[in-house]
Amino acid sequence: MADLRVSDVMTRQVVYLSAETMLDEAARVMRDTDIGDVVVTDGATLAGMVTDRDIVIRAVADRLDPAATPIGSVITREVVMIEQHATANEAASLMRERNIRRVLVCDSDRKLVGIVSLGDLAMQLDPTSALSDITEAAPNM
Repeated sequence: MADLRVSDVMTRQVVYLSAETMLDEAARVMRDTDIGDVVVTDGATLAGMVTDRDIVIRAVADRLDPAATPIGSVITREVVMIEQHATANEAASLMRERNIRRVLVCDSDRKLVGIVSLGDLAMQLDPTSALSDITEAAPNM
């Protein structure tokens, strides 16, 4: 399994939303597509990423109105990327070093081609781990 590439384990479905999208709409999109994150754009530019956890921690906990708060106000602007031909172990190391759960995946031209999550890696690298059991019950952790 050590020779698994990020492209073998990543989620290819990338959902893009404008930074002006309201939090409640972003949450509905995540629910309806069964994902935990969306890539946020500002026009044609990548502005960042917002996760289900960001919505809870940065918006709900601060009692922001989800129908009146744009996702651009709660996004993580510093996104981390990895090349699709990197190994799954390299992705896991990057997540550990940066203390993050998701990494955007790009091709050799730096074009976004997917997202790899801690859950994706757990399912492939250690299918018997407790994390794998959890991610099977809750996809796209």
